[in-house]
Amino acid sequence: MIGLTTAFPVLKDSSCQKECNHFNLELEYKIISLFQDDIEKIVLEIEKEEKKRNTVVECIVPPPSRRANFSLTPHKDKEELILFGGEYFNGQKEYVYNDLFFYNIPRNQWLLLKAPAGPPPRCGHQAVALSANKGQLWVFGGEYSSPSQSQFYHYRDLWVYHFADKKWEKITTAGGPSARSGHRMVYIKKQLLVFGGFHDNLRNYKYFNDLYAFDLANYKWKRLEPKGTPPCPRSGCLMVALQDGRVLIHGGYSKTKLNKDSDQGTIHMDMFLLTPEKNDETGTKWKWVSVKHMGVGFSARCGMSVAVAPGNRAYTFGGVFDVEQEEDLAGEFFNELHHLDLDKIMWRNGGELGKSKKRRRKDEEGNVEGDESADEGGLDQNITEMDVTTEDQDADYDGTSKPTVVPSTTILSDDGVFKVTQGPIPQPSSSQEVVGSEAAKNQHLFTPSPRMNCGLVIKDGVLYLYGGLIEDGDKQLTMSDFYSLNLHKLDEWKTIIPNDLASHEWLESDSSSGDDGSENSETETDSDEDGDVEDEEVDDNHTCEDKKKEESPMETE
Repeated sequence: MIGLTTAFPVLKDSSCQKECNHFNLELEYKIISLFQDDIEKIVLEIEKEEKKRNTVVECIVPPPSRRANFSLTPHKDKEELILFGGEYFNGQKEYVYNDLFFYNIPRNQWLLLKAPAGPPPRCGHQAVALSANKGQLWVFGGEYSSPSQSQFYHYRDLWVYHFADKKWEKITTAGGPSARSGHRMVYIKKQLLVFGGFHDNLRNYKYFNDLYAFDLANYKWKRLEPKGTPPCPRSGCLMVALQDGRVLIHGGYSKTKLNKDSDQGTIHMDMFLLTPEKNDETGTKWKWVSVKHMGVGFSARCGMSVAVAPGNRAYTFGGVFDVEQEEDLAGEFFNELHHLDLDKIMWRNGGELGKSKKRRRKDEEGNVEGDESADEGGLDQNITEMDVTTEDQDADYDGTSKPTVVPSTTILSDDGVFKVTQGPIPQPSSSQEVVGSEAAKNQHLFTPSPRMNCGLVIKDGVLYLYGGLIEDGDKQLTMSDFYSLNLHKLDEWKTIIPNDLASHEWLESDSSSGDDGSENSETETDSDEDGDVEDEEVDDNHTCEDKKKEESPMETE
């Protein structure tokens, strides 16, 4: 690993913004022009140049520029949110970032920090913040794209940023996951667990359902082999660490090749628990259990974001579902807020905004502390069972096909080139329709617009929502708005940064030439991978939209 050195000087004067912009733009494009035909050399050269920096640059800046597939993480010990990386596409050119922002909640202030020897630009990665050793931010994987999106590079590297020392450290231990993005990572039992993801280099693609643990005590990777039937390979799923030591997996997206010219996309709506074996003190023995999840039904979707709250609760927002319109696929985007009771594995409505304080006080006085039924307006009476698989499956699984017991799938669209399917959609009961009609009474209350892949975190009982993606015809627009919702009051969404899509730049695509001087070139990433992707024909059907579904971000602890 790269050893920690003495403290670097900190630059905080008026030149700090210029310093950051100079490195991020001019130097990166100089490197791209030198190695335009080899994206792996571009990434290595950017990392090499990062090591040459000898100052820590800090400055108060305007909010981050538009970006998607970043990580947004709550600071464990401060009233701050941490935003790292991301990407932005304007119709012609792709921009990938390695900026590190700290949002000070009380001051409503953004701080941009540039530390020496940091990770190269990336998106579709995962980040986890810890309190250990005066505070750390762990980052794994992700991908980098050339400006023309003609080349992709997937990372398999692990980094840690030390808050106190303002230093990045690259961890170079062997045995970790193969290169990927769209995976999930959580902290539990003094280790980082990494699950799923995908690898796509335009020549072939592969989805994963493998599970790795990184031991934070000895800095070693270990591939775990849980008993039972695992989730089928997927990316962009929800992954949540429960208070009792279990880990929940829900949903996600995957593609499989039907033939040379056709792929099948699947939106997963199943749910699994990764359960530690009894009396195991090593933290390496687990079991997959397919579980029943109860509660309020909602339509199939991918690109949902999740945030974990105290009291064994989680909240999800947004998502997208593709519907066929003549020969094209159009996305139906959502702005629903759902609450997942992690004790009962039960979905609830996110809560009726604008409930009267009198009713809320009555509920709180009439229920035991920690009983969430009052907070959710008595939604227990409106529960219906969602379609599920069996609770426990121990059948053998070869890792390449779906589990032996799964819900049947439905073809959503099939234009002869790309087919999308989904599992059964639970239908709302009449009692749920009553809940919906009651919610309609509060339609005058503001709710963030529909989107997918937003940043979603919870800090001190407040839910924060940042950015996301939306489609407008052939345009894929990147948002940069910012909102908060007090989960104790559930009174109203507050706007921190308003939605300003009117100023979004969109350039019509120019297919005559690539920005990096190459067309549909590809590279195998990380030569030390163990052949994680088989040789296949070129996947000409891989689109930017597919990638956004696969990489949907989530908040981790």
